[in-house]
Formats: sequence, C-alpha cells, structure tokens
Amino acid sequence: MIDVDVHDDALTFEGALDLEVTPTGVTPRRLPAWTKSQIDDPFMDLTVRMPSGVRLRFTSDASAIELDVMLSLAQFAPGQVLPAVFDLVVDGELVQQRSTSTGAVMDLGRDDVETIPITPGDVAAITFTGLASRAKVVEIWLPQGAVVELRSLRLNEGATVQRSVPAVARRWLHYGSSISHCMEADAPTETWPALVARATRCELFNVSFAGHCLLDQFVARTIRDLDLDLISLKLGINVVNRDALDARTFTPALHGFLDTIRDRHHDVPILVVSPIFCPFAEDRPGPNVMGPDGRYVAIDGPPELRAGSLTLRAIRAELDRVVALRRSLGDGHLYYLDGRELFAEGDRADLPDDLHPNAQGYRRMGERFVQRAFGADAPFAE
Repeated sequence: MIDVDVHDDALTFEGALDLEVTPTGVTPRRLPAWTKSQIDDPFMDLTVRMPSGVRLRFTSDASAIELDVMLSLAQFAPGQVLPAVFDLVVDGELVQQRSTSTGAVMDLGRDDVETIPITPGDVAAITFTGLASRAKVVEIWLPQGAVVELRSLRLNEGATVQRSVPAVARRWLHYGSSISHCMEADAPTETWPALVARATRCELFNVSFAGHCLLDQFVARTIRDLDLDLISLKLGINVVNRDALDARTFTPALHGFLDTIRDRHHDVPILVVSPIFCPFAEDRPGPNVMGPDGRYVAIDGPPELRAGSLTLRAIRAELDRVVALRRSLGDGHLYYLDGRELFAEGDRADLPDDLHPNAQGYRRMGERFVQRAFGADAPFAE
C-alpha cells in the first residue's frame, strides 16, 4: 500500500466548513473556525465535530482503500456504544459499508454537560477492497454519531489520487436538531437529509446539531456567507425541549435569523419546517428529560412560570404565521411546511423514545421530504 498525505489538496471533505489540524491528523467540523469562540457549550462543540453529511471525496483508480481513524464514539447508556459506520460511494452508487466500535468512548448519558468523560481507545482501521481499477469518484461518508480524526489514508500500490471536480449540482443547506442530525440512522447515507441529497443529486451541507437548534446567530451568519441554492430550516423542537425561548423571545429570534440569511440570499428559496409529531410536547411545554424507561417526558412546573412557555402546537402556529407575514411583505421565496407531513401521529410506532424516529422513520421522512420539497410545484422544484 502507498500513503496519501491526509492534508493533500486532492482530498476534500464535502459538507465540512472547517478542518481541525492536529499533530496526528485532521478532524472535520460542520461550522467555520470563527464560530469556535462563540460556542461555550461542550456538547454543542461535540455535535459540530460529528460529521453528519460529511464525505471524504477524491478521484482514484485504486482497487483498495484503507483509512486509519481515531474515533470518539457516543455512549448514551452504560455498555451501549453507538457503532461508527463508514459508507463507500463510487460514482454515486453505494458499494460497501464498514462498521466499527473501536475508539475512545464519550459518556453522553449524563445530566452534567460541563464535562464529557472520555474513555481512551485504539485507532480503527477501515478497509475497502475489490474496487474496479479505473478512474472513479470516491466518496467515503463519515459516521454521523462519532467524532472522526483521519490519521492516514492508503491506496494499493500503483494507484493515483486526484481532486474530484463535482458535477454541477444545487447546493442545499439544512439546519435542524437531533432529528436532522440523525444519530439513530443505520448509516451516514441513511440520515434523512443524506437520503434526500442523494435522491435529488444535491450537494449537502447538514448543519443540524443534536439538542442545539436554537436560532443561534453564528449559525445564521454561517448560512448567510455560504454560496447556496436551497435552504431549509427545521425549527422548534429544541426550543420547546429546553424551554429556551418563550412567546416573547421566539418570534424576534426567528425574524432575526431569517433577516441575517436574507442579507445576502435575497432570492434563494428558504423552506421553514415545523417540528414533527412528538407526543409529550404537543400540548405541554418543556423542559423535557429522559425517563427511567428510556422515553422522554415533560417536566411539570408552577403555572405562574409557564405563562409564556411554548408547546409544539404553538411553535407550528407561529412559524406558519411568521412565514405568511413575511411573504405578504414581499418575500415570495419563503415557504412553510408542517413537520407532521414528514412524520405524523400515525408514524408513532417508529418513535421508540417518543422523540427521535428510528432508522425506518428517518427513511420515511426522507421520502416524504423529496415529495413535498422537490416535487412538482414544490418550493425546491427545478
């Protein structure tokens, strides 16, 4: 095997907006480097470094590809480590998958978010073999639920590597919560945004962060500054789950987020998507926590402190109202989609913890989003 420098310009991390260079390798991040100083929550920083939607791309005639990666794997309950899956896509077709549980383990099942305990682990070797010895576009989709440091890349003897020039495609950015980050999906190409991007041949930027879709201005500025053709914003569930914004603060925050994006993207279609069905939060405000049975529940509180707290029904109504208002004021490229069209009460069997869809639920969300966002006369129709 021959070594390829992981810093070689022929290798691109599509969907990443920053690369952290370490003494031993490189780690993709899904927000620009300048945002680091504005992220003071360790779990938020962690989700930014989880490469949901990120793929390592290059052109090569290699018949064998090997990666050495230092993984930081997620553990939400003792002994239950989320495996890391790597998907190999060649010329647009998924051809191989590799899964590993080798790596450091991050204990994410704690209420204390000031620190994230990490148990050290070993470097994992990911190997793909039996590939056709011809020039081809290689994409290695990185695991959506682990932090990935690429230590080394090797190809079979005699193979070459060149930078891959992507075909003309629309650049789609999606912003959302854990339900768009999709740690529960079976593989990185099976998150619902990845399924949509591959079905519609879009270049995906997935800036969805588990627990942290909170209309942060550094995210709005990131979206504003990118060259994009399509933008979707799936908003609301984290606002309710954290009881983070109330009836007074949510609407100005939403307007400000949209105003920032529109500072540059005057005519780019923006699709605002409300929360999917969530049984415990439809009519009860947050905050919400996981109960002893593994299902999420709302915490009751004094009524006098909940006067302005939001429920999912209230969030949906306000998103719909704000979009209609801004359209009436001249923004004809702004659209609204009720998230229950993607995942409704009738889909509850695929909502095992009452909050996050399972793998089958995510596949269904992807299929429905393609129809409702990219279908004939839909906001993203060509």
